[in-house]
Amino acid sequence: MDEVLLSKIRLGVIAQLLSGQWLTFSELLRSTQTTNGNLGAHLAKLVDAGYVVEEKSFVKRRPQTRYRLTEKGRAAFADHVRQMQALLGGALG
Repeated sequence: MDEVLLSKIRLGVIAQLLSGQWLTFSELLRSTQTTNGNLGAHLAKLVDAGYVVEEKSFVKRRPQTRYRLTEKGRAAFADHVRQMQALLGGALG
């Protein structure tokens, strides 16, 4: 299984980004219900793995960071789900 995706928060971020749209840090913060620092650390791991792309800009003179799922991230998530299904299917008989 993909170690990057074993975290509940990182999995939650990926699930939010599956729509293919850009989401802001604030939107992801609300959906994951975690702290700024914790979310930032998890997003950094997803960006470093190439699963998520980050875009920084200014909106009304305020910094804004947006995130979107990459094709690599989508493929990794799909593979992770397949592996979990196989694991659970074997365990449930």
